[in-house]
Amino acid sequence: MSETAGGESPAPSPMTRREAARARREAAVTGVDAPVAPTPAHVPPSAPLPHEAMRAARTEFESQVAQAREHFEQANERIKQRTGRDLIVAILIGIAIGAVVLSSLIFLKWIFVLFALAASILGTVELARALQVGGRRVDLVPQLMLGSALIVAAATLGDALMWVTLFSSVAIIVVWRLIAQMIAKDGRTYGDVLRDVVVGVFLQLYVPFLASLCVVLLRQEQGEYWVLAFIIVAVATDTGAYAAGISFGKHPMAPRISPKKTWEGFAGAVLAAILAGLLLALFMLHLPLWCGVVLGVAVLAAATIGDLGESMLKRDLGIKDMSSWLPGHGGVLDRLDSILLSTVPALALYYFFSPLMTS
Repeated sequence: MSETAGGESPAPSPMTRREAARARREAAVTGVDAPVAPTPAHVPPSAPLPHEAMRAARTEFESQVAQAREHFEQANERIKQRTGRDLIVAILIGIAIGAVVLSSLIFLKWIFVLFALAASILGTVELARALQVGGRRVDLVPQLMLGSALIVAAATLGDALMWVTLFSSVAIIVVWRLIAQMIAKDGRTYGDVLRDVVVGVFLQLYVPFLASLCVVLLRQEQGEYWVLAFIIVAVATDTGAYAAGISFGKHPMAPRISPKKTWEGFAGAVLAAILAGLLLALFMLHLPLWCGVVLGVAVLAAATIGDLGESMLKRDLGIKDMSSWLPGHGGVLDRLDSILLSTVPALALYYFFSPLMTS
């Protein structure tokens, strides 16, 4: 008998929350409405199920995150195809290097000297290997020893002794190459030997000497702020050129040297450099605004020449990057090409503007 003594069917037992949720999921799969069971007396019929609401919210959030990640990866892939760089890795590496430089300049200046020494050594190794692949004879050991001595002299000795160290380094490199060639006796022509000597001198002047000028600037009164300022302007120049070139670049600037550089990117670099110079002059260097414009334009010119110069050198050597030591960036020199040459106008402008600085 399925009925009670009074002729009525017994009331079904109340469903638990878990059973109700399972019934709804089965209904969603089969398309059949789930039976509505009496709600337990201690739970109001309209009360939401907390764990179901949290699960739905989490599912929605994960879906939005997945969509955002997919869109970012698609944009990153388009940028990578156009520039050959991984944007995510490049940003992370740039932030890490920037944090080290900023911390060293603000808290412990001698750490920045070690950073400059390491950058000089790595840059020298990169360029020496690239030149050797291109057929030039480069003596790496004396290059590293003399370049390191130049950085140390810039940090510890006076300006006069630093110049003596530079001239001594150049002379030793020339004599070393000539003696090494005499010992080799491999029939190398005089023209090739002369090119090897010129290349050796260029390597010493391009990497260790320019890095030592940055250390000289650091040694001056409030020099850490000037080092930070010209690095910021150089980075702003690269960033402005990159952003504008990616967004609007259509007209190549120097197609035979660097096909991916455009006049639109250069316009972005000009705006970024001048704006950075103005802000730095006003809030950090305490200089008149026109000094900020001069600083921005001077560093912009040096950074652009340095960038194009390294691009021309790499094209002549038949390589894309100096190395792959910095993922997303290439080599150390690929990041320092605009900064190294900017040390020259930065140091000159410090001497010129220092009487105008206010406390």
